[in-house]
Amino acid sequence: MKKLLLATILIANSLMLTGCLPAIQGASTISTIITTTNDRRSAGEVLDDRTIMFRMLAWPNQDVSLKDAHLNFMVYNKSVLITGEVPSHAVRDYTIQQAKIQEPKIKQVFNEITVGPNSGLLSRSKDAAITAQVETLFHDQEVFHPTLVRVMTESQTVYLMGAVTQREADKAVKSAKKAKWATKIVKRFDYLKTRPAAEIERDHQRELAAQKKAELKKQQAALDAKKAKLKQELRALGGNNAEGTPF
Repeated sequence: MKKLLLATILIANSLMLTGCLPAIQGASTISTIITTTNDRRSAGEVLDDRTIMFRMLAWPNQDVSLKDAHLNFMVYNKSVLITGEVPSHAVRDYTIQQAKIQEPKIKQVFNEITVGPNSGLLSRSKDAAITAQVETLFHDQEVFHPTLVRVMTESQTVYLMGAVTQREADKAVKSAKKAKWATKIVKRFDYLKTRPAAEIERDHQRELAAQKKAELKKQQAALDAKKAKLKQELRALGGNNAEGTPF
């Protein structure tokens, strides 16, 4: 755990040294736009989410009403989570209303925006470090594939999105709570009754392949041992050409 915290602190420090604010703002949402073979969404759904994400990221820079706002976005299955700070309740209401019409494919918008001054560089660096910790912790468990749950952190609150079973959701929350500095976990999951059948079959095939590989390795080890024993027996019989045997 100490190594994990050290790594995340180094990440945060490197972000601060760069002085690159957009990089920090995007650090908490980068996993949202990464496509993996383990995704439970279809290729079309992934493409839709990426399209929505890019549109949302570009929107604040194009809307003068949001020039004093600090907004972050996370998208999953056409649902948009918005966090950050705005200067007034009027701007917050405006943001939510306008967010819904930025892209026709958006199904719903989760409002996690607060009214108040924008977070500073140190706060955003800490949020990025928390996200890095959580994503690392997701790799240190075997209940769900780490890419199935999207992570974003705002003001030390960790937001989780994805299509998961109740067991997977519980494990994700339990893992996220271990992250240092995280004060709250918010779930925005799409719940599944069971794991997808295709995914279960894929894992079954992987397990069979691993078993077959292990068996072949065991057989090869046994064969090598027999060869070594045969060579020893040849040497014991005084065979001068034992080293030259063709095996």
